[in-house]
Amino acid sequence: MRPVWYGPPIYTEVTLIELILSVCMVSEPARCKDVRLSFVEQSVSAQACMFNGQLEIIKWTETHPDWQVAKWQCGRAGLMAKA
Repeated sequence: MRPVWYGPPIYTEVTLIELILSVCMVSEPARCKDVRLSFVEQSVSAQACMFNGQLEIIKWTETHPDWQVAKWQCGRAGLMAKA
């Protein structure tokens, strides 16, 4: 009898996932830009990015106190339009 795998899916190819933050300056709210954080993982998915993205946003905002995150999203790198 073959063992059954109950863990996360195993992927043979590496997927590059981006966490895209739309950020604005705290002192100048009309000055905004997109920031892209990329993750190279073998088992990461867009859903995992959405789930864990909040932790990455917290880390980013701690090191960039002059910026405020207005919105964010996850997606495969290269598929999201660059503005």
